[in-house]
Amino acid sequence: MAGLFAGKVALVTGGGSGMGRATALAFAREGGHVMIADIHGEAAKETVQAIIDSGGEALSAQVDVSVAAEVAGLIATTITTWGSLDCAFNNAGINIEHGPLADCTEDEWDRVLAVNLKGVWLCMKYEIPQLATRGGAIVNNASIVGLAGSRNTPAYVASKHGIVGLTRAAALEYGRAGIRVNAVCPGAIKTQMYLDREGDDPENTARIASANALNRLGSPADVAEAVLWLCSEASAFVTGHCLVVDGGETA
Repeated sequence: MAGLFAGKVALVTGGGSGMGRATALAFAREGGHVMIADIHGEAAKETVQAIIDSGGEALSAQVDVSVAAEVAGLIATTITTWGSLDCAFNNAGINIEHGPLADCTEDEWDRVLAVNLKGVWLCMKYEIPQLATRGGAIVNNASIVGLAGSRNTPAYVASKHGIVGLTRAAALEYGRAGIRVNAVCPGAIKTQMYLDREGDDPENTARIASANALNRLGSPADVAEAVLWLCSEASAFVTGHCLVVDGGETA
């Protein structure tokens, strides 16, 4: 299949839904071989089937990104299957609504930081040695709350700030190995996580959308296109950058 990523191998974590699924489908549309990881194995398989139905090539794995052995196995399977890794979207993440900082339990804090921050670190830890053989690109999914504060989600905010810091540190460390490391920082994107938190009430949706200049919620495809640009040669001189995809909310 021809396209921007023809013959290249892309890894997407959290690829069973939302921004991860949209990005996996976009990589496949552009000719990439796509490894899709998700803690929900059946959801990952559904993304794979959608890619296969459209003529692409993909494989899935059920993975908890907070567990080192599972991440190492994911990378090993990718290399065994296709022989290389060219780009990765470290997207898997969770949020737990718990109110103000003092109401956050230790278990809630530990779980959010384990998946969101440790998970991104583990993915990069095992991706980078493979990318170092011939260069490549990593994109981590942060958030606009990784650049500014937000109420009632202290663990999530801390984890996303941590992802921004890890992204910049890795970009400085591995640029001379030909590895570019960037992040996307989405605003309000209509994913299942968003719907679980905000619901689908038209009045509430309009209120949230009015906070940005474009007066709409973002779609997973909006983020996917940003990720593909950061992984493509079109952004060859971009690294250590946090690309905001928020319709102008933080402008």
